[in-house]
Amino acid sequence: MASDLEKRAKEAFFEDEFERALDLYSQALELDPKNADLYADRAQAYIKLQNFTEAVADANRAIELDSLLSKAYLRKGTACMRLEEYQTAKAALEAGSSLAPGDSRFTRLNKKCDELMAEETHNLPEKAIHEAPPSAITPSEDVGPTHDTSYQSAVFELSKQKYRHDFYNSPTELVLNIYARRILAEYVTVDFGEQILSVSINIPGEEAYHFQPRLFGKIIPEKCKYQVLSSKIEIRLFKAEAITWTSLEFSKEKALLQKINASAAVKSQRPSYPSSKSKVDWDQLEAQVKKEVESNGTVLSTNWKEVGSKKVEGSPPDGMELKTWEY
Repeated sequence: MASDLEKRAKEAFFEDEFERALDLYSQALELDPKNADLYADRAQAYIKLQNFTEAVADANRAIELDSLLSKAYLRKGTACMRLEEYQTAKAALEAGSSLAPGDSRFTRLNKKCDELMAEETHNLPEKAIHEAPPSAITPSEDVGPTHDTSYQSAVFELSKQKYRHDFYNSPTELVLNIYARRILAEYVTVDFGEQILSVSINIPGEEAYHFQPRLFGKIIPEKCKYQVLSSKIEIRLFKAEAITWTSLEFSKEKALLQKINASAAVKSQRPSYPSSKSKVDWDQLEAQVKKEVESNGTVLSTNWKEVGSKKVEGSPPDGMELKTWEY
């Protein structure tokens, strides 16, 4: 049974037999593939074996199955820090900390992540100039005039895997670039889920590359597409909701902030129609029309009872003569 295998896997893990623990967790998952705890625990075994990409994939799967499982965010944050994906690590650690506010591990890792991000930011200008592709610095040049404005760009490093990626997005579409030179299309696999993206590069004789983020928002899988170019893999995600994402990966805090900002923007742009609030006095309006027709515009009364009870005769000013126009 899966529970017996899980118990044996935990025992192997505590005895520092990480390979054996990994194998037992994998066997348990074959019997119980919807168990979020098993994925989170196997992610920890991967971390001990320094297989950080696989650890992130398992943590993402655990979060997908149970978004309230704090240890899955802890595993993801730890693995992403080791991969130098500090932005992703920070988002995962903050989400996990909100679920387990008393867990000191999140406090410690959050502090360490902030230090590493500060270091990276200090060195970023030189890196951006010498290493970043044109689309990462000036994304609008690649987009063309047919796309919406308000594009945002973010650059991430995956030094361990040698492939780095960036993205830019409009309210309807996000374009993700993974910079892998001279990769044959047959080595690339891209799968689209409702809110999950899975990218794998399997080159014979090399360590496999996996990138499986839980996306900031939902997408429409059948409208998404990708192409393998000479210098990169270009992935186009078609959004289910027309908003500009503030990050590539999901976090509760950023998603909530996005909704608040969007709601405020819609409210501020809503037109007001003062005239629609005023009540129309139909008696007065009919009196005005009748008076204008019958008196040729010479009578000023708008009293409907007076005007409606009789024909309104013309009353020209003193010294002037009333004439009827014929057509």
